[in-house]
Amino acid sequence: MLYSLFEYLGDAFSLPGAGMFQYLSFRAAMAIITALLIAIVFGRRIIDRLARLQIGEEIRNLGLEGQMQKKGTPTMGGIIILLAIVVPMLLFCDLKNIYIQLMLISTIWLGVIGGADDYIKVFRHNKEGLKGRFKIVGQVGLGLIVGTTMWLHSDIVVRDDASLPTELRGGVVEQNYFAPEQGKVPETAVIEGIKTTQTTIPFIKDNEFDYKWLAGGNETLGWLVYVLVAIFVITAVSNGANLTDGLDGLVTGVSAPIVVVLGVLAYLSGHIVYADYLNIMYIPHSGELVVFAAAMVGALIGFLWYNSFPAQVFMGDTGSLAIGGVIAVFALLIRKELLLPVMCGVFLAEALSVMIQVSYFKYTKRKYGEGRRIFLMSPLHHHYQKRGFHEVKIVNRFWIVSILLAAVALVTLKIR
Repeated sequence: MLYSLFEYLGDAFSLPGAGMFQYLSFRAAMAIITALLIAIVFGRRIIDRLARLQIGEEIRNLGLEGQMQKKGTPTMGGIIILLAIVVPMLLFCDLKNIYIQLMLISTIWLGVIGGADDYIKVFRHNKEGLKGRFKIVGQVGLGLIVGTTMWLHSDIVVRDDASLPTELRGGVVEQNYFAPEQGKVPETAVIEGIKTTQTTIPFIKDNEFDYKWLAGGNETLGWLVYVLVAIFVITAVSNGANLTDGLDGLVTGVSAPIVVVLGVLAYLSGHIVYADYLNIMYIPHSGELVVFAAAMVGALIGFLWYNSFPAQVFMGDTGSLAIGGVIAVFALLIRKELLLPVMCGVFLAEALSVMIQVSYFKYTKRKYGEGRRIFLMSPLHHHYQKRGFHEVKIVNRFWIVSILLAAVALVTLKIR
Protein backbone atom coordinates (compact mmCIF):
# COMPACT_ATOMS: atom_id res chain seq x y z
CA MET A 1 0.00 0.00 0.00
CA LEU A 2 2.75 2.46 0.92
CA TYR A 3 4.61 1.51 -2.25
CA SER A 4 1.64 2.46 -4.44
CA LEU A 5 0.82 5.52 -2.33
CA PHE A 6 4.30 7.02 -2.56
CA GLU A 7 4.53 6.08 -6.23
CA TYR A 8 1.38 8.16 -6.80
CA LEU A 9 2.56 11.03 -4.59
CA GLY A 10 5.90 11.09 -6.35
CA ASP A 11 4.35 11.16 -9.82
CA ALA A 12 1.49 13.54 -9.04
CA PHE A 13 3.07 15.97 -6.58
CA SER A 14 6.82 15.32 -6.83
CA LEU A 15 6.82 14.65 -3.08
CA PRO A 16 10.41 14.80 -1.76
CA GLY A 17 11.60 11.39 -0.59
CA ALA A 18 8.85 9.46 -2.36
CA GLY A 19 11.40 7.98 -4.72
CA MET A 20 12.97 5.98 -1.90
CA PHE A 21 10.08 3.53 -2.13
CA GLN A 22 11.22 2.61 -5.63
CA TYR A 23 14.39 1.05 -4.23
CA LEU A 24 14.32 -2.60 -3.22
CA SER A 25 17.03 -2.03 -0.63
CA PHE A 26 15.03 0.64 1.20
CA ARG A 27 11.79 -1.31 1.19
CA ALA A 28 13.57 -4.53 2.24
CA ALA A 29 15.17 -2.70 5.18
CA MET A 30 11.82 -1.25 6.21
CA ALA A 31 10.17 -4.67 5.88
CA ILE A 32 12.67 -6.43 8.15
CA ILE A 33 12.50 -3.65 10.77
CA THR A 34 8.70 -3.66 10.74
CA ALA A 35 8.52 -7.45 10.96
CA LEU A 36 10.92 -7.50 13.92
CA LEU A 37 8.93 -4.84 15.76
CA ILE A 38 5.61 -6.57 15.12
CA ALA A 39 6.94 -9.93 16.33
CA ILE A 40 8.55 -8.49 19.46
CA VAL A 41 6.01 -5.82 20.47
CA PHE A 42 2.75 -7.47 19.48
CA GLY A 43 4.09 -10.97 20.09
CA ARG A 44 3.93 -10.45 23.83
CA ARG A 45 0.28 -9.46 23.66
CA ILE A 46 -0.59 -12.39 21.42
CA ILE A 47 1.17 -14.83 23.78
CA ASP A 48 -0.75 -13.41 26.75
CA ARG A 49 -3.99 -13.74 24.81
CA LEU A 50 -3.22 -17.34 23.87
CA ALA A 51 -2.40 -18.12 27.51
CA ARG A 52 -5.71 -16.64 28.68
CA LEU A 53 -7.52 -18.81 26.17
CA GLN A 54 -5.53 -21.76 27.60
CA ILE A 55 -4.14 -22.58 24.20
CA GLY A 56 -1.37 -24.75 25.61
CA GLU A 57 0.55 -27.58 24.00
CA GLU A 58 -0.87 -31.02 24.68
CA ILE A 59 2.31 -32.95 25.31
CA ARG A 60 2.47 -36.72 25.12
CA ASN A 61 5.13 -38.05 27.47
CA LEU A 62 7.90 -39.46 25.29
CA GLY A 63 10.38 -39.84 28.12
CA LEU A 64 12.53 -36.92 26.96
CA GLU A 65 14.43 -34.79 29.44
CA GLY A 66 12.63 -31.57 30.32
CA GLN A 67 9.70 -32.41 28.09
CA MET A 68 6.93 -32.29 30.68
CA GLN A 69 8.12 -28.91 31.93
CA LYS A 70 6.80 -27.47 28.66
CA LYS A 71 3.26 -28.56 29.39
CA GLY A 72 0.91 -25.59 29.29
CA THR A 73 3.15 -23.43 27.07
CA PRO A 74 0.89 -21.55 24.63
CA THR A 75 0.86 -22.86 21.08
CA MET A 76 -0.44 -21.40 17.81
CA GLY A 77 2.38 -18.83 18.05
CA GLY A 78 2.67 -19.13 14.28
CA ILE A 79 0.07 -16.35 14.27
CA ILE A 80 2.88 -14.00 15.31
CA ILE A 81 5.02 -15.11 12.36
CA LEU A 82 2.17 -14.79 9.88
CA LEU A 83 1.24 -11.34 11.14
CA ALA A 84 4.87 -10.18 11.02
CA ILE A 85 5.15 -11.38 7.40
CA VAL A 86 1.82 -10.22 6.00
CA VAL A 87 1.73 -6.68 7.42
CA PRO A 88 5.14 -5.61 5.99
CA MET A 89 4.18 -7.26 2.69
CA LEU A 90 1.02 -5.18 2.48
CA LEU A 91 2.92 -2.03 3.41
CA PHE A 92 6.12 -2.26 1.39
CA CYS A 93 5.64 -4.74 -1.48
CA ASP A 94 4.32 -3.94 -4.93
CA LEU A 95 0.98 -5.72 -4.60
CA LYS A 96 0.50 -5.63 -8.38
CA ASN A 97 3.47 -7.99 -8.74
CA ILE A 98 2.29 -11.55 -9.48
CA TYR A 99 5.13 -13.09 -7.49
CA ILE A 100 4.12 -11.13 -4.39
CA GLN A 101 0.48 -12.09 -4.91
CA LEU A 102 1.43 -15.77 -4.99
CA MET A 103 3.54 -15.45 -1.85
CA LEU A 104 0.72 -13.67 -0.03
CA ILE A 105 -1.79 -16.36 -1.02
CA SER A 106 0.64 -19.13 -0.02
CA THR A 107 1.36 -17.62 3.39
CA ILE A 108 -2.30 -17.18 4.31
CA TRP A 109 -3.40 -20.48 2.72
CA LEU A 110 -0.95 -22.64 4.64
CA GLY A 111 -1.41 -20.59 7.81
CA VAL A 112 -5.13 -21.37 7.72
CA ILE A 113 -4.48 -25.10 7.22
CA GLY A 114 -2.00 -25.18 10.11
CA GLY A 115 -4.31 -23.06 12.25
CA ALA A 116 -7.17 -25.50 11.66
CA ASP A 117 -4.91 -28.35 12.77
CA ASP A 118 -3.92 -26.52 15.98
CA TYR A 119 -7.53 -25.53 16.66
CA ILE A 120 -8.70 -29.15 16.51
CA LYS A 121 -5.87 -30.28 18.79
CA VAL A 122 -6.47 -27.59 21.40
CA PHE A 123 -10.18 -26.81 21.42
CA ARG A 124 -11.50 -30.18 20.29
CA HIS A 125 -8.94 -32.01 22.45
CA ASN A 126 -8.10 -34.27 19.53
CA LYS A 127 -4.37 -35.01 19.62
CA GLU A 128 -4.42 -36.15 15.98
CA GLY A 129 -5.49 -32.71 14.82
CA LEU A 130 -6.61 -32.15 11.25
CA LYS A 131 -6.72 -35.46 9.40
CA GLY A 132 -3.69 -36.02 7.23
CA ARG A 133 -5.70 -36.30 4.03
CA PHE A 134 -7.14 -32.82 4.54
CA LYS A 135 -3.65 -31.37 5.03
CA ILE A 136 -2.53 -33.07 1.83
CA VAL A 137 -5.57 -31.77 -0.04
CA GLY A 138 -4.72 -28.25 1.09
CA GLN A 139 -1.08 -28.58 0.07
CA VAL A 140 -2.03 -30.10 -3.27
CA GLY A 141 -4.50 -27.28 -3.83
CA LEU A 142 -1.79 -24.70 -3.29
CA GLY A 143 0.52 -26.60 -5.63
CA LEU A 144 -2.18 -26.47 -8.31
CA ILE A 145 -2.62 -22.72 -7.83
CA VAL A 146 1.11 -22.00 -8.00
CA GLY A 147 1.82 -24.38 -10.89
CA THR A 148 -1.05 -23.30 -13.10
CA THR A 149 -0.42 -19.60 -12.41
CA MET A 150 3.19 -19.98 -13.52
CA TRP A 151 1.89 -21.77 -16.60
CA LEU A 152 -0.81 -19.32 -17.60
CA HIS A 153 0.08 -15.88 -16.25
CA SER A 154 1.57 -13.61 -18.87
CA ASP A 155 3.90 -11.79 -16.45
CA ILE A 156 5.77 -14.94 -15.47
CA VAL A 157 8.48 -15.30 -18.08
CA VAL A 158 12.22 -16.00 -18.00
CA ARG A 159 15.28 -15.57 -20.11
CA ASP A 160 18.41 -17.66 -19.79
CA ASP A 161 20.56 -15.61 -22.20
CA ALA A 162 20.43 -12.16 -20.70
CA SER A 163 23.42 -10.81 -22.60
CA LEU A 164 23.78 -7.09 -22.32
CA PRO A 165 25.37 -4.42 -24.24
CA THR A 166 23.86 -4.14 -27.73
CA GLU A 167 21.20 -6.76 -28.22
CA LEU A 168 19.95 -7.16 -24.63
CA ARG A 169 18.35 -10.53 -25.30
CA GLY A 170 15.87 -11.24 -22.54
CA GLY A 171 12.73 -10.36 -20.61
CA VAL A 172 11.65 -6.84 -19.78
CA VAL A 173 14.53 -4.63 -18.70
CA GLU A 174 13.50 -1.77 -16.45
CA GLN A 175 15.33 1.41 -15.56
CA ASN A 176 15.51 0.47 -11.88
CA TYR A 177 17.35 -2.78 -12.48
CA PHE A 178 20.59 -1.38 -13.90
CA ALA A 179 22.32 1.91 -14.52
CA PRO A 180 23.47 2.95 -18.01
CA GLU A 181 27.21 3.19 -18.38
CA GLN A 182 28.80 5.58 -20.86
CA GLY A 183 25.85 5.31 -23.19
CA LYS A 184 26.48 1.66 -23.98
CA VAL A 185 23.26 0.43 -22.40
CA PRO A 186 19.90 2.09 -23.12
CA GLU A 187 18.07 3.43 -20.08
CA THR A 188 15.05 1.28 -20.89
CA ALA A 189 14.60 -1.61 -23.23
CA VAL A 190 11.71 -3.94 -23.85
CA ILE A 191 12.60 -7.42 -24.99
CA GLU A 192 10.49 -10.52 -25.30
CA GLY A 193 10.46 -13.02 -22.48
CA ILE A 194 9.62 -16.68 -22.94
CA LYS A 195 7.30 -19.11 -21.25
CA THR A 196 9.31 -22.11 -20.23
CA THR A 197 9.33 -25.07 -17.87
CA GLN A 198 13.06 -24.72 -17.35
CA THR A 199 14.64 -24.83 -13.93
CA THR A 200 18.18 -24.69 -12.57
CA ILE A 201 20.34 -27.75 -11.86
CA PRO A 202 22.99 -27.05 -9.21
CA PHE A 203 26.67 -27.83 -9.89
CA ILE A 204 26.09 -28.33 -13.64
CA LYS A 205 27.44 -26.04 -16.37
CA ASP A 206 24.77 -24.70 -18.74
CA ASN A 207 22.58 -25.79 -15.89
CA GLU A 208 19.03 -25.46 -17.16
CA PHE A 209 16.78 -28.51 -17.14
CA ASP A 210 13.47 -28.45 -18.98
CA TYR A 211 10.62 -30.52 -17.53
CA LYS A 212 9.29 -30.71 -21.08
CA TRP A 213 11.98 -33.33 -21.70
CA LEU A 214 10.13 -35.67 -19.32
CA ALA A 215 7.03 -35.26 -21.47
CA GLY A 216 8.77 -36.14 -24.73
CA GLY A 217 9.07 -32.50 -25.78
CA ASN A 218 5.33 -31.81 -25.66
CA GLU A 219 4.83 -28.33 -24.24
CA THR A 220 1.40 -28.89 -22.70
CA LEU A 221 2.41 -32.17 -21.10
CA GLY A 222 5.59 -30.48 -19.93
CA TRP A 223 3.56 -27.92 -18.01
CA LEU A 224 1.42 -30.69 -16.52
CA VAL A 225 4.62 -32.33 -15.30
CA TYR A 226 5.70 -28.99 -13.86
CA VAL A 227 2.42 -28.63 -11.95
CA LEU A 228 2.94 -32.11 -10.47
CA VAL A 229 6.46 -31.13 -9.46
CA ALA A 230 5.11 -27.99 -7.78
CA ILE A 231 2.61 -30.08 -5.82
CA PHE A 232 5.30 -32.52 -4.71
CA VAL A 233 7.79 -29.83 -3.72
CA ILE A 234 5.27 -27.81 -1.69
CA THR A 235 3.93 -30.90 0.09
CA ALA A 236 7.38 -32.32 0.83
CA VAL A 237 9.01 -29.16 2.18
CA SER A 238 5.93 -28.12 4.15
CA ASN A 239 5.74 -31.50 5.88
CA GLY A 240 9.52 -31.55 6.35
CA ALA A 241 9.38 -28.27 8.28
CA ASN A 242 6.44 -29.58 10.26
CA LEU A 243 8.42 -32.67 11.34
CA THR A 244 11.40 -30.48 12.29
CA ASP A 245 9.28 -28.46 14.70
CA GLY A 246 10.02 -30.26 17.97
CA LEU A 247 12.58 -28.23 19.93
CA ASP A 248 12.60 -24.63 21.06
CA GLY A 249 13.77 -22.38 18.24
CA LEU A 250 14.70 -25.23 15.91
CA VAL A 251 12.52 -24.54 12.85
CA THR A 252 12.83 -20.78 13.28
CA GLY A 253 16.62 -20.76 13.36
CA VAL A 254 17.02 -23.37 10.62
CA SER A 255 14.65 -21.53 8.27
CA ALA A 256 16.20 -18.05 8.55
CA PRO A 257 19.41 -18.85 6.56
CA ILE A 258 17.31 -20.59 3.89
CA VAL A 259 15.16 -17.50 3.40
CA VAL A 260 18.22 -15.24 3.29
CA VAL A 261 19.70 -17.34 0.47
CA LEU A 262 16.39 -17.34 -1.41
CA GLY A 263 16.29 -13.55 -1.11
CA VAL A 264 19.82 -13.26 -2.53
CA LEU A 265 18.94 -15.61 -5.40
CA ALA A 266 15.76 -13.65 -6.11
CA TYR A 267 17.72 -10.40 -6.28
CA LEU A 268 20.32 -11.87 -8.63
CA SER A 269 17.67 -13.50 -10.84
CA GLY A 270 15.72 -10.25 -11.08
CA HIS A 271 18.78 -8.14 -11.96
CA ILE A 272 19.71 -8.46 -15.62
CA VAL A 273 23.37 -7.50 -15.16
CA TYR A 274 24.03 -10.00 -12.37
CA ALA A 275 21.99 -12.70 -14.11
CA ASP A 276 24.13 -12.23 -17.21
CA TYR A 277 27.37 -12.24 -15.23
CA LEU A 278 26.45 -15.41 -13.33
CA ASN A 279 24.94 -17.06 -16.41
CA ILE A 280 21.63 -17.76 -14.69
CA MET A 281 18.08 -17.27 -15.88
CA TYR A 282 16.92 -13.68 -15.80
CA ILE A 283 13.43 -13.55 -14.29
CA PRO A 284 11.85 -10.13 -14.77
CA HIS A 285 10.17 -8.60 -11.70
CA SER A 286 11.31 -11.41 -9.37
CA GLY A 287 13.52 -8.93 -7.53
CA GLU A 288 10.40 -7.80 -5.66
CA LEU A 289 10.61 -11.07 -3.71
CA VAL A 290 13.59 -9.58 -1.85
CA VAL A 291 11.13 -7.46 0.14
CA PHE A 292 9.11 -10.55 1.03
CA ALA A 293 12.28 -12.42 2.05
CA ALA A 294 13.28 -9.52 4.30
CA ALA A 295 9.87 -9.52 5.99
CA MET A 296 10.05 -13.28 6.57
CA VAL A 297 13.57 -13.13 8.01
CA GLY A 298 12.46 -10.35 10.35
CA ALA A 299 9.43 -12.38 11.41
CA LEU A 300 11.50 -15.51 12.11
CA ILE A 301 14.18 -13.69 14.09
CA GLY A 302 11.55 -11.70 15.98
CA PHE A 303 9.71 -14.89 16.87
CA LEU A 304 12.96 -16.28 18.32
CA TRP A 305 12.69 -13.54 20.96
CA TYR A 306 9.98 -15.66 22.57
CA ASN A 307 10.63 -19.08 21.04
CA SER A 308 14.28 -19.55 22.05
CA PHE A 309 14.95 -21.92 24.96
CA PRO A 310 13.03 -22.00 27.22
CA ALA A 311 10.20 -21.20 24.83
CA GLN A 312 7.42 -18.90 25.98
CA VAL A 313 5.33 -19.93 22.97
CA PHE A 314 5.30 -22.70 20.37
CA MET A 315 4.60 -21.94 16.73
CA GLY A 316 2.44 -25.03 16.22
CA ASP A 317 1.39 -26.18 12.78
CA THR A 318 0.13 -22.64 12.18
CA GLY A 319 3.75 -21.64 11.74
CA SER A 320 5.63 -24.77 10.69
CA LEU A 321 3.39 -25.78 7.78
CA ALA A 322 3.41 -22.20 6.48
CA ILE A 323 7.18 -21.77 6.80
CA GLY A 324 7.99 -24.92 4.85
CA GLY A 325 5.37 -24.34 2.19
CA VAL A 326 6.34 -20.70 1.65
CA ILE A 327 10.01 -21.67 1.25
CA ALA A 328 8.96 -24.21 -1.38
CA VAL A 329 6.81 -21.71 -3.31
CA PHE A 330 9.59 -19.12 -3.18
CA ALA A 331 12.09 -21.60 -4.66
CA LEU A 332 9.63 -22.56 -7.41
CA LEU A 333 9.04 -18.94 -8.39
CA ILE A 334 12.76 -18.26 -8.91
CA ARG A 335 13.33 -21.67 -10.58
CA LYS A 336 15.60 -22.97 -7.84
CA GLU A 337 13.49 -25.87 -6.52
CA LEU A 338 16.25 -28.40 -7.31
CA LEU A 339 18.42 -26.53 -4.79
CA LEU A 340 15.96 -27.28 -1.99
CA PRO A 341 17.57 -30.62 -0.99
CA VAL A 342 20.74 -28.63 -0.32
CA MET A 343 19.22 -25.56 1.34
CA CYS A 344 16.62 -27.55 3.28
CA GLY A 345 18.99 -30.39 4.16
CA VAL A 346 17.88 -30.31 7.81
CA PHE A 347 14.21 -30.66 6.81
CA LEU A 348 15.19 -33.49 4.46
CA ALA A 349 17.16 -35.34 7.15
CA GLU A 350 14.29 -35.03 9.62
CA ALA A 351 11.75 -36.34 7.11
CA LEU A 352 14.01 -39.18 5.97
CA SER A 353 14.64 -40.23 9.57
CA VAL A 354 10.89 -40.69 10.07
CA MET A 355 10.40 -42.58 6.80
CA ILE A 356 13.39 -44.86 7.45
CA GLN A 357 12.32 -45.52 11.04
CA VAL A 358 8.73 -46.39 10.13
CA SER A 359 9.69 -48.51 7.11
CA TYR A 360 12.36 -50.46 8.99
CA PHE A 361 10.05 -51.02 11.95
CA LYS A 362 7.29 -52.44 9.73
CA TYR A 363 9.77 -54.58 7.77
CA THR A 364 11.37 -56.13 10.87
CA LYS A 365 7.99 -56.69 12.46
CA ARG A 366 6.88 -58.73 9.46
CA LYS A 367 10.17 -60.63 9.22
CA TYR A 368 11.07 -61.19 12.87
CA GLY A 369 7.76 -60.75 14.62
CA GLU A 370 8.96 -57.69 16.48
CA GLY A 371 9.63 -54.18 15.25
CA ARG A 372 13.18 -52.87 15.41
CA ARG A 373 14.47 -49.32 15.15
CA ILE A 374 17.45 -47.67 13.51
CA PHE A 375 17.19 -44.43 15.48
CA LEU A 376 16.52 -44.23 19.20
CA MET A 377 13.58 -42.03 18.27
CA SER A 378 12.46 -40.07 15.23
CA PRO A 379 12.43 -37.35 13.99
CA LEU A 380 16.21 -37.02 14.11
CA HIS A 381 16.40 -34.32 16.79
CA HIS A 382 14.73 -36.66 19.28
CA HIS A 383 17.38 -39.30 18.51
CA TYR A 384 20.04 -36.91 19.78
CA GLN A 385 17.92 -36.07 22.81
CA LYS A 386 17.76 -39.77 23.65
CA ARG A 387 21.54 -39.92 23.35
CA GLY A 388 21.78 -37.33 26.11
CA PHE A 389 22.49 -34.13 24.18
CA HIS A 390 20.95 -31.03 25.71
CA GLU A 391 18.18 -29.43 23.70
CA VAL A 392 20.08 -26.16 23.25
CA LYS A 393 23.17 -27.95 21.91
CA ILE A 394 21.06 -29.87 19.37
CA VAL A 395 19.31 -26.71 18.20
CA ASN A 396 22.51 -24.70 17.90
CA ARG A 397 24.24 -27.43 15.91
CA PHE A 398 21.27 -27.79 13.57
CA TRP A 399 21.41 -24.01 13.03
CA ILE A 400 25.10 -24.28 12.15
CA VAL A 401 24.38 -27.08 9.68
CA SER A 402 21.63 -24.95 8.09
CA ILE A 403 24.03 -22.00 7.71
CA LEU A 404 26.63 -24.29 6.14
CA LEU A 405 24.08 -25.68 3.67
CA ALA A 406 22.91 -22.16 2.84
CA ALA A 407 26.51 -21.21 2.02
CA VAL A 408 26.86 -24.30 -0.19
CA ALA A 409 23.67 -23.26 -2.03
CA LEU A 410 25.20 -19.87 -2.80
CA VAL A 411 28.45 -21.47 -3.93
CA THR A 412 26.51 -23.34 -6.63
CA LEU A 413 26.28 -20.05 -8.51
CA LYS A 414 29.99 -20.31 -9.32
CA ILE A 415 30.94 -23.99 -8.94
CA ARG A 416 29.59 -25.93 -11.92
